[in-house]
Amino acid sequence: MLECGMLERDRQTIRRCSVVLCKQLVVDAMLIQSLQADDILTESMAESILGEQTSQKRSWHLLQLLPKRGPRAFRSFCAALRETEQQHLCDLLTQSPERDGREAQLKSIQPEEEPEGKAGRLLMQTPEKKSEGQSLSENRTGTKRQRMKKSGSDKQTDRFVDPSLPFPTQEVIAAKRARTRESMEFSLDADSPINSPVLPCTSDFYLSHCQQSYRMNSSPRGFALVISNVTFDPCAAPDLDPRKGGEVDDEVLRKVLTELDYLVTVHRDLTAQGIRTCIEKFCRRSDHRTVDSCVVCLLSHGVDGAVYGTDGQVLQLDWVFEAFDNAHCPLLQNKPKMFFIQACRGGTAAMRNTKRGSWFIQELNTALRLHAKDTHLADILVQVNRNIKEREGYAPGTAHHRCKEMSEFTSSLCKDLYLFPKYPSQY
Repeated sequence: MLECGMLERDRQTIRRCSVVLCKQLVVDAMLIQSLQADDILTESMAESILGEQTSQKRSWHLLQLLPKRGPRAFRSFCAALRETEQQHLCDLLTQSPERDGREAQLKSIQPEEEPEGKAGRLLMQTPEKKSEGQSLSENRTGTKRQRMKKSGSDKQTDRFVDPSLPFPTQEVIAAKRARTRESMEFSLDADSPINSPVLPCTSDFYLSHCQQSYRMNSSPRGFALVISNVTFDPCAAPDLDPRKGGEVDDEVLRKVLTELDYLVTVHRDLTAQGIRTCIEKFCRRSDHRTVDSCVVCLLSHGVDGAVYGTDGQVLQLDWVFEAFDNAHCPLLQNKPKMFFIQACRGGTAAMRNTKRGSWFIQELNTALRLHAKDTHLADILVQVNRNIKEREGYAPGTAHHRCKEMSEFTSSLCKDLYLFPKYPSQY
C-alpha cells in the first residue's frame, strides 16, 4: 500500500508547472513502465493513461494521478523524466523558485524535430481509379508561417530558450540536449515510440462484426511491404538530405504489422527502378491467393503524386496503385489493400523527430496498437488525423517554428475493415 498523498511542496510544484508539462511531456510506454517498476502506477492505471487518444490527455491523466500516489511519486516521476531524455522537464520541477530559493527561468523546449515535407494522407482511392477495397495513406502538411492575431488562442507568447541549445535549420536536427553518461544508457529505449502490445480482439467482438466487414481471419492476415529510403546518393540527388529518423519509422511499422499478423518485408534505400522492381515482384507473389489483405508502406522524399528513389528519380504513385488493380494483381481482387505513404509532397514541410520518427507513423502506430481491437480502419485514421492536428512543430528561428501538419485519407472500401488482432488466439 502506498502512503497517503504526495508532499504538499511537491504537489504545488506539479500544479504550478502543469501547463508546461501538459504541452511538452511525452508520456510513452517507457515513462509509464518506469513508474510501474517503482510501484507508483498500477497496471490498470498504466493502461488507462496509454489508452487516452491524445498526448495532452495522456499527460493530464498522469498529472492528475501522481499527487495521489504517495510521497515517493514526485522523486520517481523526476527519475522517469531523466530516463526518457526529458531532463529539461526534470529541471523545471526540481529548480523551481520555491524549491531552491532562486528565480527560475521557464524553458519551452520540445522534442527534437526536423521538417520533412508534405507527407502522410491516408487516401483510399475511388473505385473508378482503383479496384475495390484499395486504400492509400499519406501525410499532408501545412506550415503556419505567421500566427493569426485575431484569435487569443493563436497568439504566440514569448518563450525562454536555453541559449546553450543550437537553433535548428530545415532538414537539420533541432535543439539537441546534452547527454550525460547515465542518460546514454537509456537512450535507445527511452527514444523508442510506444511499443505496448497490440491489444487483442475479443471473440464476442469478432462474432458480432465479422459478417458485415471484410474477411480478415487468415493467418497470416497478409503480406506487408515496407520500402524506406533514408540515405540518398549525394552525386545523383544532392538536394535530397538523409531522412534522419526514417529508420525508426520502418522499424516501428515492421513491429506493429508483425503483431497484427502480417509477414513483413523491409527494403531500404532503393532507386526509383529498384522500388518499381520490388513492387512488381511483390504483386506477383502466388501466396497472395491464401491471405485476406495486403499492406504497402512507402517512406521517402517526394513531390506531389510521386516518391523519390535514392538516385533522385521519381516513381509515380498512380503506377503503384495500378500495379495492385484487378488486371495486374488478380489474386488480391476484392481484398482490402492498404497503402501508407510518408513522403514529401513539395511546398510545405512535415515534421519528423530524428529519434521517434515522423508524426504520422508515430500516431498511426499508437492508434493501431490501442484501438485496432475494436475500431475499423477508417475510424482509426480519423483518430490519427485528430492527434496530428493537435501537434505543433518546434524549430525557433526558422519558418517551421510552430508549424502545423494535417494527415488525410480517402477510401474505396465497400465494407468496414477490421483487423481483428490476435483472433483467433494464434501467437
